[in-house]
Amino acid sequence: MSKLSIQPISPLDGRYRAAVSDLGFHLSEAGLNRARIAVEIEWLIQLANRNLLETNSPISEEKQAELRNIIRNFSDEDVATLAATEATTKHDVKAVEYFIRGKLDQLGLSNLAELTHFACTSEDINNLSYAITVRDAINEVWLPKVQILIGKLRELSAKYAGDAMLSHTHGQPATPSTMGKELAVFIHRLERQIRRIEDADYLGKFSGATGTFSAHVVAAPNVDWLKESEDFVRHLGLTWNPLTTQIESHDWQAELYSAVALFNRILHNLCTDIWSYISMGYFKQIPVAGATGSSTMPHKINPIRFENAESNLELSNAILDSLASTLVTSRLQRDLTDSSSQRNIGLGLGHSLLAIDNVTRGLHEIDLSKVALDSDLSDNWEILGEAIQTVIRAEVAAGRSTISDPYALLKELTRGKRLSGEDMITFVNGLEIGQEAKYRLLQLKPHDYTGLAEELAKRIQAKSLL
Repeated sequence: MSKLSIQPISPLDGRYRAAVSDLGFHLSEAGLNRARIAVEIEWLIQLANRNLLETNSPISEEKQAELRNIIRNFSDEDVATLAATEATTKHDVKAVEYFIRGKLDQLGLSNLAELTHFACTSEDINNLSYAITVRDAINEVWLPKVQILIGKLRELSAKYAGDAMLSHTHGQPATPSTMGKELAVFIHRLERQIRRIEDADYLGKFSGATGTFSAHVVAAPNVDWLKESEDFVRHLGLTWNPLTTQIESHDWQAELYSAVALFNRILHNLCTDIWSYISMGYFKQIPVAGATGSSTMPHKINPIRFENAESNLELSNAILDSLASTLVTSRLQRDLTDSSSQRNIGLGLGHSLLAIDNVTRGLHEIDLSKVALDSDLSDNWEILGEAIQTVIRAEVAAGRSTISDPYALLKELTRGKRLSGEDMITFVNGLEIGQEAKYRLLQLKPHDYTGLAEELAKRIQAKSLL
């Protein structure tokens, strides 16, 4: 027998709890139950105050406030009460119903007990509760952390907007860019996905056992149940889904998790690029006081923030991709595959949130090494071959040169060779091109051959790329 107490299985609830704990207020069993209670109470209030069942027992503003305080004051003690009830009912939503009935007794509203969970199937409560908890987790926890990350990227992109760097296509020296522009590329990519996530629809159904309102109509045939359902779902801040089986079809969840997964993949690409720039010496890492890079090599500062993020982004996507695939299928009018799957939403978003935290922290621990950038640019004058052959082609087109096949000419000069500035100057001086074009090329250095990179980096700051 171990002498340890019960330990968390997931590192999100252990080692990394501090970084992701805010998600637990929404995407935990307790968070789900709080949302279930909210849905049940709001439905009870609508039934009573619209007199849909001719109860003639409207709930006063004071009692409505007391009912809603049950949600606001939901506590660990309530969690324990629900758990004890569920141990008997063996049904989580039924435990919530009994919990609310008990609260009605305490508030002197026992006459409304039969309005609790009226005409509802468990999925009516669950689908709305998941929509609420996922929406709030995204908007109140995940997106704010993402905006902090984007803010840091914007800061670095602005800072390095004009810092020329040797590009590498296929891992080989290529036309220079600026570090600010390369970071701006990721800002642009990530912000497109953020907009998709911000604009996400959170759908809800409220239509009974097979989506037909059958029990509703039998109990109160004169009520416009379609309108009541739509009003209720919209009152909860969700988008009404009028046509479903017993379950809300979960397509919105698949769309959302796919969008988050794509965000994750782009962020993963940022991590691999930053890691590579660190490896190449373009970024230097800022030592953290007291930190150890290697247990045996004292000199090392490892890019662990970005490596940790890569791993967590991959774990997040494994879960989110699985959810997006699983949740869109339900046999005939209902099966329970979604019930088990949805309990892992917090894991999927948790690993993403942990990665976002690590990337943000990692970006605070790097600085640009302009010495390394300058050195690489100075050692690769042959990259100007593109500029020279393009200028020659323009001169030929304008009738100021008769050079044939400029590309082949520069390929012969530069391919697989390391040239110096003097080599390029000598070559340009011997070209048959106009004097203005020749002067432009003679002034050109690898550090200057960045085109509109700095302007593009500045435009991402002003959000005026178009």
